Amino acid sequence: MRTALVIGTGLIGTSAALALASRGVAVHLEDHDPDQARTAAALGAGSAEAPEGVVDLCLVAVPPAHVAQQLADAMRRGVARGYLDVASVKGGPRRELEALGLDLTAYIGTHPMSGRERSGPLAATADLFEGRPWVLTPTRDTDTEVLNLALELVALCRAVPVVMDADAHDRAVALVSHMPHLVSGMVAARLENAEEAAVRLCGQGIRDVTRIAASDPRMWIDILSANPGPVADLLTDLSADLDETVRALRALQSSDDDKRREGVEGVETMLRKGNAGQARVPGKHGAAPATYEAVAVLISDQPGELARIFADAGAVGINIEDVRIEHATGQQAGFIQLMVQPAAAPKLAAALRERGWAMRQ
Repeated sequence: MRTALVIGTGLIGTSAALALASRGVAVHLEDHDPDQARTAAALGAGSAEAPEGVVDLCLVAVPPAHVAQQLADAMRRGVARGYLDVASVKGGPRRELEALGLDLTAYIGTHPMSGRERSGPLAATADLFEGRPWVLTPTRDTDTEVLNLALELVALCRAVPVVMDADAHDRAVALVSHMPHLVSGMVAARLENAEEAAVRLCGQGIRDVTRIAASDPRMWIDILSANPGPVADLLTDLSADLDETVRALRALQSSDDDKRREGVEGVETMLRKGNAGQARVPGKHGAAPATYEAVAVLISDQPGELARIFADAGAVGINIEDVRIEHATGQQAGFIQLMVQPAAAPKLAAALRERGWAMRQ
């Protein structure tokens, strides 16, 4: 791939353009807002000038509701040898294109499974997709050259290609992305009018659950409007589980021993189902889930502390598999949990103590 046209210079489009430009592809940028395209160009994502001829690949990175229209316009203009979109739903846009009577041999639907809470070109990074799944949804009609262009794009962005049926993809993202976002928002909404004393008690658990609720509602309305059925089906199932859990918790309030036992069984069953589901979430680099041991270290909130603790861990030859930080309430300090292989935890804890770090017992 030597040339590309990116239509839509938000987070995803600009990040893809940055990745392509950094690897020698001549990228042209197009957006309904020329200022946004110029911003992306100023970041090094390419040129805001129109290409002089036909490019190798046209990447459409606009909200799902506008994907078919933008693709149809680009195809009718004949701007590229191959076309793809990066919308988070796949079945709907393809059916819209089919209804328009377009030749779809030169098109493939794709979806990079990566993003951030922030949007727009200023939030974009060239490494946004590195190591992340990038779904491709070819059909029997998809031209081999177009599939190869899509695979080359994924490779240049250092993502991991995953081939799926379009409708299967939409059901999958409803489960692992769209439904969890709504649930996160519902939990976060409970905090809006909560007493200040309660909110001040927020710890890492509530931060983990509500993190994605900070995303732009307008963007999510576009996404959910394109995939409402599968999301509604999942929320119906979730609602049934919620009803069962509420009944179990009410039973725990009873003075009747039998009802209390039923309540315990009901809550335990739901929690164990949660354990089983969470255990299926892929681990580091998409591999099977691994069990790590946490070494908790007290750190102060000042420059250089994280670098110093990582350097001390590296000095004893121990790889940090993951990191979590618990910020202390009302203090400029907190605990950093260094996740390591279980056999390495005692060695790391001893080494850090020798270097003056305070450990959580």
